[in-house]
Amino acid sequence: MEQAMPKPGLRPFLPSDLPLLVDIFEESIAELTGEDYSESQQEAWIAMAEDESFAGKLTEGLTLIATVEGSPVGFIALKDNELIELFYVHPAAAGQGIGTMLYDAIEKLARARGAKRLVAEVSDNAQPFFQRHGFQPQRRNTMPLGDEWLGTTTMEKRLPPPADRTMSS
Repeated sequence: MEQAMPKPGLRPFLPSDLPLLVDIFEESIAELTGEDYSESQQEAWIAMAEDESFAGKLTEGLTLIATVEGSPVGFIALKDNELIELFYVHPAAAGQGIGTMLYDAIEKLARARGAKRLVAEVSDNAQPFFQRHGFQPQRRNTMPLGDEWLGTTTMEKRLPPPADRTMSS
């Protein structure tokens, strides 16, 4: 009989999480993007974690961490209430609903804060996930990373206004 995965939890980012999130970022790219990107593209992408701006992306907006038994297994960072700037799930937890849990929480928070849309710069391997969650491709891009170029797609989802909470009598 297959063992059920422990129930995942959500919590805000803490500065002490940085090394674990770097590991999730690196493992996710190394193991989940090989069909869409070359090894040298993956290496250039992974090198982004060494840049000071990586930590800044986690601290300047809203970053949520998914945990299983207290250990981080994924994270999502929202900037300016509409840009999903970082979104990664550890390969060992991929396909188990962690990404959906993170995305749903960020969308709910963004809507509650008045966001009218969400935008993400999406890697080729992540496009199906975003499409399943209602995002539409807007334009194809090439992003320079060191000596490499990464193909990405800007995707957008229009959010309905929050439901009116007043009751009519």
